[in-house]
Order: sequence, then C-alpha cells, then structure tokens
Amino acid sequence: MSLVQLIVLALIQGITEFLPISSSGHLALVPALTGWHDQGNLIDVAAHIGTLAAVLMYFRTDTKGLTLAAMGSIGISPARQAVNGTIYSKLFWYLVIATIPTVIIGLAFKATGFDDMIRLPHIIAASSIIFGIILYIADKRGTTHKTIDNMAIKPALLIGIAQILALIPGTSRAGITMTAGRWLGFTRIDAARFSMLLSIPTIFAAGILGLRDIIESENAIIWQDAAIVATLSCITAMAAIHILMKWLEHATMTLFVIYRVLLGIFLFTLICVGII
Repeated sequence: MSLVQLIVLALIQGITEFLPISSSGHLALVPALTGWHDQGNLIDVAAHIGTLAAVLMYFRTDTKGLTLAAMGSIGISPARQAVNGTIYSKLFWYLVIATIPTVIIGLAFKATGFDDMIRLPHIIAASSIIFGIILYIADKRGTTHKTIDNMAIKPALLIGIAQILALIPGTSRAGITMTAGRWLGFTRIDAARFSMLLSIPTIFAAGILGLRDIIESENAIIWQDAAIVATLSCITAMAAIHILMKWLEHATMTLFVIYRVLLGIFLFTLICVGII
C-alpha cells in the first residue's frame, strides 16, 4: 500500500470518526474516486486504535475518572474511594448501559450477515441525508439546559438505543448519539462529550476484534503501515475533536447538516452515473 493511500485513509478516519458527518460515507468515496483497492481489516483496526488513543488523551481527566470507577466496580477499594461522590462513579455505569444495546444488535447483525447486506452506496447516501436532517431538527428544537452531570439511566439508555442506528452505514455514530443528546435537552458541548466518551467502549471492542490479526501478522510492512495509519489517525482525530468542541461553544450543528446533505447528494450523483 502506498504512503499516499495510507495518509489519505488515516486523515479520513481521523477527521470523520468523531464529527457528525459519517465516516462510512467518506470511505465509500475513496475507492470510487481513486480506484484503490479495499485497504483491508488490518488498516481499519489500526485507524480505530489511533482514534481511540485520541479520545482517551483529549478527555484524559474523564479517562482517569472512568478508569478508577471501572477499577472500583470490580472491588478495588482505593479506586472506589477516589471516585466516590464524583460524577464518574455513575457515569461509568451510564456508558455501560448505553453500550449494551449496540453490542447486542451488532452481534446479531454480524451473525446473520445483515451488516454486509446493507453496506450499499445508496443506503449510505440516503442515511447521510436523512439523519443529517434529523440532527438539524433535534439541534434546533432541543432545549439546552442539561449537562453531563444531569445524565441518568433513562437518557443514557435512550442514547444507547439511538446508537443502534449507527449500524446503518452513513448514519454516523457520533451524529446519531449527538442527535439523541440534543433531543433530550443536553447542551451541544455535553451531548458531544458524552458521545465521545461513549465511543471508547465501542471503538475498543472493534479494535480488540481485529487486533489479533495484526499481532499474528509476521509481515513487517503491514506492521509499518499499521503504525503509520494509527499515528496519523490519532493526530488528526485529536485535531478534529478540539475543533468540534471549540466550534460547539459558539455555534450550532447546521454546518455539519449542510455538509451531510451535500455529501449524500454527491454520492447519489456518483451512483446515477455509474461510478459507484
């Protein structure tokens, strides 16, 4: 795989993983516009590892608190005492609750092969537009008075159920969870923050599933390619998260909605002319 291809894939994954604009929609454009072959599972895993590292580092205070909460939940007394009375003692369990629905449905999709059946260009294009419009409605109509300190079992579960829709290519995991958060009245910053933290177990699970393939590979070139992609994805994702969080301090989601709609229209155009 050429260095240019590795850089392009890493940049796309890093930028689109956490922005509400659908990574699958952009990845569908890569082979259509470049003629490159599919990059394979190993590179996908490396890219996910890079983006996971980015969210862990950017939200390092939250990462520390959640790690201590996780340790406390399995009986490590000092860790439990460290987070007792803080948001993290509850937030850890809210993230677990929000992750369970997607894990269950995702495994069912995988077992039946349904996930491959719906990975079609027109579905990606339609999802990009439809869920972009839904994001716009939620962002405009949703109240803005709840912070992550107001998170509870019910909203966490509802956001987790909404995340199931991210199994539909083109939906955007970040987009649909932010949509649910805004619909439930969370501020844009806190809807995005919970969405980012919710990505940790999701990306971690995806990375673990494919990490064994990388470890077992004896091809030095594959290891080198994976390292390049992981590093660039991490750096790019860090920048994307920072820009998003700063943007949401003073602006709405409308720019991302417009972009999603234009992306969907562009994909439909490519489908109509037979390019994809």
